[in-house]
Amino acid sequence: MKEFFHYFFGAGTQQEFALFTPAHIAPIVWMIAMILLIRRFKESLKGWKHEPAIRYVLAFALICSEMAYYWRLVGLPELGPNPVENLPIGVCGWAVIFCSFMVIGKTQSLFDISYFWLLCGSVFALLTPTPLNYTGPTRFRYYQFWAEHTLGYIAVFYMIFVHGMRPTVKSAIRSWIALFVMAVIAYCTNVMLPGANYLFMAKPEAAPSVLDILPPNFALRLTIMAAVITALYVVAYLPWYLKDRKAQKQTQSV
Repeated sequence: MKEFFHYFFGAGTQQEFALFTPAHIAPIVWMIAMILLIRRFKESLKGWKHEPAIRYVLAFALICSEMAYYWRLVGLPELGPNPVENLPIGVCGWAVIFCSFMVIGKTQSLFDISYFWLLCGSVFALLTPTPLNYTGPTRFRYYQFWAEHTLGYIAVFYMIFVHGMRPTVKSAIRSWIALFVMAVIAYCTNVMLPGANYLFMAKPEAAPSVLDILPPNFALRLTIMAAVITALYVVAYLPWYLKDRKAQKQTQSV
């Protein structure tokens, strides 16, 4: 039993995960299915007397999915924790924490940040989950990663469909400023800790990633990343802009 737990919670030594295989696609399909179910039964959820319990359970799952990453490192000293890799400086981790408080308090400001951070930043982790290169479905890290990176989306769309939250232009600005602050913290950390690569600002990842197409030059790399993120913010807000335009035209035609 001890050997099993050491294997299950430990790190792999050979590649166990490949992009666009069933192990990659299945968690994303599960996430989409859950979001569609929430949309399908949103009216029933709105009027259900036990609806707050759903949000508390979701918040608990969000916090556990994030904290389990560090619990695993503490439990296995050979893995870390390592300040070069394991400081809490990342879009995905903080988005999950924000989402947990968002669903409990129904907090619009946390929704504003989480919506754009997930759809414009964390989406890359879904497309190219580089931390799983040596971690397949037989290991704890695989399930922790996917729980962390899918529950946030479920929480955001739950608040959209059930509680009517939505982003605005001010939301995008607020979220972008928060991301800029995070980027400054990441940059300072990367400078102070040789080998650190928080927010992937210092260098490309060792495992295949969508960020591999970026140049190694820091200034050019940062400029391209900022431009891409800003464009993604526009895309993320576009459906709401079009919805508002359509509603405005309908109002004017009446």
